[in-house]
Amino acid sequence: MNQRIIYLSFVAAVSGLLFGFDTAVISGADKPIQQLWGLSDLFHGIFIMSSALWGTVLGAMFGGLPLDKYGRKKSLIAIGVLYLVSAIGSGLAFGPISFAIFRFIGGLGVGASSVAAPTYISEIAPTKHRGRLVALYQFLIVLGILVAFFSNWLVDKTFDANVAWRWMVGLEAIPAALYLIFIVGIPESPRWLAVYNKDFAGAKLIFKQLDPAGDEDALVADLKDNDADKAGENIFAKKYSKPLLLAFLVSFFNQASGINFIIYYAPRVFEETGMDASGSLMASIGIGVANLIFTMAGVALIDKLGRRTLMIIGSIGYIVSLFLVSYAFYSNSFAGVQWFVFLFAAHAIGQGAVIWVYISEIFPNQSRGQGQSFGTAVHWVGASIITLIMPYVLNKFQGGPIFLFFGVMMILQLIWAVFYMYETKNKSLEQIEKELLHE
Repeated sequence: MNQRIIYLSFVAAVSGLLFGFDTAVISGADKPIQQLWGLSDLFHGIFIMSSALWGTVLGAMFGGLPLDKYGRKKSLIAIGVLYLVSAIGSGLAFGPISFAIFRFIGGLGVGASSVAAPTYISEIAPTKHRGRLVALYQFLIVLGILVAFFSNWLVDKTFDANVAWRWMVGLEAIPAALYLIFIVGIPESPRWLAVYNKDFAGAKLIFKQLDPAGDEDALVADLKDNDADKAGENIFAKKYSKPLLLAFLVSFFNQASGINFIIYYAPRVFEETGMDASGSLMASIGIGVANLIFTMAGVALIDKLGRRTLMIIGSIGYIVSLFLVSYAFYSNSFAGVQWFVFLFAAHAIGQGAVIWVYISEIFPNQSRGQGQSFGTAVHWVGASIITLIMPYVLNKFQGGPIFLFFGVMMILQLIWAVFYMYETKNKSLEQIEKELLHE
């Protein structure tokens, strides 16, 4: 594989590390902020825990607009700026409203990142390696989650409780600044140049740099003849119904697994089993480690086994772990429950490795930005709803019925993956377009 493609994919995927850090870091600041400002469960859920996620929803819903109009590169740069402003502002916040505003800004970055980075990587990657290159984004999301969990634990041990949460959320400024330094040096997506900017010479030059042995003339000619005149087509036209349904289901099931519930509320879940606050933060690090290990496996296998097979494997892992955790809560027997939650990290080998790859593949060149926005918006609306209601749900129910619900949803995901999921392995983006649109 061309080393330049690996480098460019990695740089773009670093926005995923910021995504993971931003998403998970709030778990350590969750209870200290609620206690510091004396917030009710409802206010805390709406303005503190889910403010970033509502920003994420908007970033995902509308991230396709600048992605298509101004290009993949400029969008990725803007995302870095959002992360940096959010980290600094959240760390310096003087009250719950200002904190919520800066968390919302970071959420815009997360949502736009989940549209822009997979799209960019999928458009520069060769077919046989596209899965693992786009999955780098998920790998760095998981690494960011692990770094956030570890950072929270370390900060909790180092600083006074009244200021520790500020350091937890503010430390994101360091990787955000580094990301900005490197992202300004990447080239634009050649497919965007050809389809949206009609810069066929520029697209040809970049394709040549990415794959010196490839046939850039034929590829650009195909883009010019089949996609360039359709740029910006309405994604909700009838002919896009199949990729829309696939994107909806893969995104819906991702949240129906309960993964964001675990990421955001892991310390609370572990405290329900009898752990103290410090032990629950340490156990959260274990989730991050398990997630990282399974993600590495998913990245290694996605182009060999395919997206559908990984979804089936992940679904089975989900079902086993979720029902075991549910049983532990129902029976009030928590010995080893943290290991059952760690097994839940099978998410990373299935849904985690697949979702961003899959959504970035199933929409055609002329509508990929819109399609990516749709799929990620469904994902983040689900995440926001779960995060919004969970403080209330956790006060009304123990973990038994909660984990049981998620387990039942994963049975439905397994049925979908086995019988209905379309496979994209070893198919070019243009071939996928023809098959799904029946051209």
